Amino acid sequence: MAKHTGDKPLLCGECGYRTTDMAFLTIHMRKHTGKGNLDQHVVRHNGEKPYMCGECGFRTAFKSSLATHMKRHTGVKPYKCDQCDYSAAEKSTLGQHMTRHTGEKPYMCGECGYRTVTRYSLTVHMRTHTDNRHFRTKESDVTTCSQNALPKSTQ
Repeated sequence: MAKHTGDKPLLCGECGYRTTDMAFLTIHMRKHTGKGNLDQHVVRHNGEKPYMCGECGFRTAFKSSLATHMKRHTGVKPYKCDQCDYSAAEKSTLGQHMTRHTGEKPYMCGECGYRTVTRYSLTVHMRTHTDNRHFRTKESDVTTCSQNALPKSTQ
């Protein structure tokens, strides 16, 4: 029943991760015990991407990621929003869309209270609190944490 209420009663004592499913918690705990799939972890860091999309050349390290990517080319969008005509190829994308209707912003900056829908957006925001800026204009020493913040002529 917890899956339908949004409650996540199972808690990782190491990092605070919460879930509704004991199997997911068991898989998560392997990150802390070192009993996870080391091969998959190493692939994330060695840059090897043996799986390639025949349509566009997209490359990935994981077969499952390629299968997810291929949905973009087929146009199949089985996940439908029950509040508007939006549909998505991935369940997680529909979940992000639903926040437009609910206003939920689950990711919060501990420094200033900024809230956002995605973890990635919070990661980008966090760079505003450090000197870790990745994009620089060609003509000057102006740096920013988002390429979109640069003037079009300097990108």
